[in-house]
Amino acid sequence: MQFGRTYEEFEVGAVYKHWPGKTVTEYDDHLFCLLTMNHHPLHMDVNYAENTTDFKQNVVVGNYIYSLLLGMSVPDVSGKAIANLEIESLRHVAPTFHGDTIYGETTVLDKTPSKSKTDRGIVYVETKGYKQDGTLVCVFRRKVMVPTAEYIDARGGEQPGRPELKQQEK
Repeated sequence: MQFGRTYEEFEVGAVYKHWPGKTVTEYDDHLFCLLTMNHHPLHMDVNYAENTTDFKQNVVVGNYIYSLLLGMSVPDVSGKAIANLEIESLRHVAPTFHGDTIYGETTVLDKTPSKSKTDRGIVYVETKGYKQDGTLVCVFRRKVMVPTAEYIDARGGEQPGRPELKQQEK
């Protein structure tokens, strides 16, 4: 399984469709809200949402959707990253509800070699998240510092920290 890319492996215009999708449950939403101390009743209180909002149901907190999409993109985009440098923009375009399934895809917008070190570069990407019916729900752009093949080779290859299985005596 591929886990991220080196600088040389990114091509401007490439689109990576992240798989699999994730069905968002009420538990996912509430746990994220509790972990981040976001106690807005739009996310946590069914009675409030049904009787007071235009949506008539709980809306999944947008930062969970962003975090989910960021995580989905790791195997394709930032699995080898040295650093996430910048989230340039983040837009929540449409609501997500409990039971919706989120899918994501990332487009490579640009790439530039590092000005200070030859063993890395900056990749500029846009990730879009959409629901099972194709409705766009979230869009964000970020810059990621990724290694070159030279960087990977100098540090022991693809999985330098992975131990080898010891042979067991019979």
